[in-house]
Amino acid sequence: MSRIRGSGNKDTELRLIEIFRMHGITGWRRRHVLVGKPDFVFPRQKIAVFVDGCFWHGCPAHATWPKQNAEFWRTKILGNRKRDRAVSRQLKKSGWRVLRIWEHGLTRGRITRTLARLRRILSESSRRS
Repeated sequence: MSRIRGSGNKDTELRLIEIFRMHGITGWRRRHVLVGKPDFVFPRQKIAVFVDGCFWHGCPAHATWPKQNAEFWRTKILGNRKRDRAVSRQLKKSGWRVLRIWEHGLTRGRITRTLARLRRILSESSRRS
C-alpha cells in the first residue's frame, strides 16, 4: 500500500499528454478550473477528460481490494466512485461532455480503442459548434 500515491501520480497524465502529441490532438488544457478538477479540458468543445486510476476508482477489471484496513479502503474507493458519478452528472447538466479513461486504457494494447473514443467525442462536439 505504501507504493500507491493519492496525489502527484503523474504517470497516467504524462502518458496521455504523450499520446495527444503523438497523434496530433490539440486544444486541450490542464489545470482548468472546473468542477471535479478534470485532468484535461478541451474548452472550445466543452469536453472534460478524467484519467481514473484502477486502484483509486475501483476498476472492475483491475482494482485490488486491500485486506489490511479493508473497511476503510472499501468506504474510500466506493466514495470515490460515488463522487465521480456526481461530478459527471453536474458537468453534463452544465453542458459539458465527460470522458473517463481508465488507467489501463493508456496501455499499448488498449490505446487504439481509447483514441477512437476520444476522436469520436471530439468530432461530435465540433459538429455541434
